Amino acid sequence: MSQVTTQPSIEQIWDWLDAVPDPEIPVISLVDLGIIRDVAWQSETLVVTVTPTYSGCPATSVINMDIETALRARGITDLRLKTQISPAWTTDWLSEKGRAKLEEYGIAPPQPAGGPEKCPHCGSKHVTKVSQFGSTPCKAHWRCQDCLEPFDYFKCI
Repeated sequence: MSQVTTQPSIEQIWDWLDAVPDPEIPVISLVDLGIIRDVAWQSETLVVTVTPTYSGCPATSVINMDIETALRARGITDLRLKTQISPAWTTDWLSEKGRAKLEEYGIAPPQPAGGPEKCPHCGSKHVTKVSQFGSTPCKAHWRCQDCLEPFDYFKCI
């Protein structure tokens, strides 16, 4: 008697990947971050296309390992990760859910104007840049003039 195995649906795989946290900002998933560009079956091989936030991102190898670990834990044995650097990642690819999670976590989400719209702690619009460089290269350090709390701002890229 032969055993029939079915491949998980692409929708199911996206759901699994939505549970994989970004290693630098674990409150958002790799899907929310927008770096998972495509998921497709090519015959029996699952191909996951990933666009790093920038070419020198130190978390890229960890991200790839986390994707592979999550999918292998779900029974995916034939897997290929494909890096796609063009078009380059942009903060426009952050999901609305991801932007909301950043703010809830205390990180101001990116804004087209190049600075935070408001303090993620108290909502005040009276904020000042402390430094163009924050806890990671993709963030800047800001401070609220009302609640006096410092916070990271996810730079618009």
